[in-house]
Amino acid sequence: MAADIKSFEDLEGGAEGVIVEEAIAREPVRDELGRSYATGKRKDAVARVWVKPGSGRVTVNGKELDKYFARPVLQMVVGQPFKIANVDGQFDVMATVKGGGLSGQAGAVKHGISKALSLYDPELRSPLKAAGFLTRDSRVVERKKYGKRKARRSFQFSKR
Repeated sequence: MAADIKSFEDLEGGAEGVIVEEAIAREPVRDELGRSYATGKRKDAVARVWVKPGSGRVTVNGKELDKYFARPVLQMVVGQPFKIANVDGQFDVMATVKGGGLSGQAGAVKHGISKALSLYDPELRSPLKAAGFLTRDSRVVERKKYGKRKARRSFQFSKR
């Protein structure tokens, strides 16, 4: 952030220093087709997401949202950024997602949509940031250790 520090002579009342912060003016980032692109990640899933103004159609890997994510909970997760930003039904989303399971893929698409919306319209950044949708959830599966049955689970102990 840019900050202006005033000198001691400019200050009245003997204050020792005042930092005045200026708000960063963000520019919309769009391609020649009027779309914004972002990458979303969750667990092992990576989603490439394009957002453009439209009627609210969401396609994931060439399929409609309700066909790809059959569970209503996953559909709700993907739709959360639109509800938080109050732009429900105003943007079309085209996403390709690879890796992980369905839950991780839904989280990756949600992360990508949030980032793409904040790039398309910088005004939407603050509600999405406040909801925590722009932060990448860094929790991943712990690796298996040698001498263990799983990451932490030991083999069954037998006294005799």
